[in-house]
Amino acid sequence: MTDLFFPLQSLKEGHWFKLICGASYQHLPTVRSLTLAYTLAGADCIDVAADPAVIAAAQEALQVAKYLVRDAQKRGFRCQENRPFLMVSLNDGEDPHFRKAEFNSTECPADCPRPCEQICPAQAIVFNRIKDHFSGVEHQKCYGCGRCIPVCPNDIIYTNSYMSTPEAIAPSVISREVDALEIHTKVGHLAEFQRLWQAISPWAEQLKVLAISCPDDEGITDYLQAIYDLVTPLRSALIWQTDGRPMSGDIGDGTTLAAVKLGQKVLTAKLPGYVQLAGGTNSYTVAKLKTMGLLKEAGKQEEKLPEGFPSKQTSESKGAGEKEKFFSSAPLPLCPLSHVAGVAYGSYARVLLAPILEQLENKEVSNTSIKATTRLEDDDVLLWQAVGLAHSLVSQLKSQQER
Repeated sequence: MTDLFFPLQSLKEGHWFKLICGASYQHLPTVRSLTLAYTLAGADCIDVAADPAVIAAAQEALQVAKYLVRDAQKRGFRCQENRPFLMVSLNDGEDPHFRKAEFNSTECPADCPRPCEQICPAQAIVFNRIKDHFSGVEHQKCYGCGRCIPVCPNDIIYTNSYMSTPEAIAPSVISREVDALEIHTKVGHLAEFQRLWQAISPWAEQLKVLAISCPDDEGITDYLQAIYDLVTPLRSALIWQTDGRPMSGDIGDGTTLAAVKLGQKVLTAKLPGYVQLAGGTNSYTVAKLKTMGLLKEAGKQEEKLPEGFPSKQTSESKGAGEKEKFFSSAPLPLCPLSHVAGVAYGSYARVLLAPILEQLENKEVSNTSIKATTRLEDDDVLLWQAVGLAHSLVSQLKSQQER
């Protein structure tokens, strides 16, 4: 396997690690720093918003990482010479990952205890910001978790949802700046998914990975099977992202249970493709997966295709030639697996590095030099502290293959 496809090898071996920066998270300095730190810590995929500016920030970090790989390896980190895949996310309808909180700060009483400010994991809610006295939601930092809404004593916080269009990212995919695509959907959205897929399919062949993210609901396995029938034949690897409890991993260990339970449910359905957890993942996830026997053991071979499972000789409804092309050109086997192929970490991964990034931001504010921003790689101490923290999470999954 070439360096270019090394992340796919991680999928096959069951230790795929994905960093979720946030489908609607657009704070460029943080996206850049997170991408750099987790790349040097050994991440296989970086998932960002389908925004050209965000994509550019992540790409810049990946370029910087290329020059720091050897140094990282000398320090004992597991990063590879090749870069991780860059993924962007789209939605086929209203989805909590694609929304922003809003409120009119003039409606907030002066004596309000401001629980919204305290509960926001992204520090997106501010009052009387030092540099410009702004009060409200910093839209670039908000990623739509919605925790501020129920705690507002005055009920003035609401959300604005939006659709991320394929046209916004098509140039990035065609120019190969983006390697992978994730589509957020939910049970009952097949018609909406089909419309979105029709817009994507002309350039889908250039993708290395297609991920389908779906929360649990009645009939989910039948729904995912219908999506599989719709998107195949497919040249890329196919990931089922089981979104257990969306955007909650930093709340506590217990949030991972929903992700593990849904992952187990989709594995039982034996759909072709790879199952990857998300939604509530945190430092407890790998331990829970290991306890339940859902992680692949190093060196263990997968079972053969069960009798009656579609193979490259199967024509089904798509025609023998088309199905042959699909199975023979797919970069990885699509047989049902008995283990999860990987884990995606979002809010927990971001909060883990928050103290370092806050120090970097404070340094930037106090910096009186001409340079407008302080980049993570410019502070050697903070850089390797950030990589060390990121590695403490990445290594939980990667080390399973070394035992």
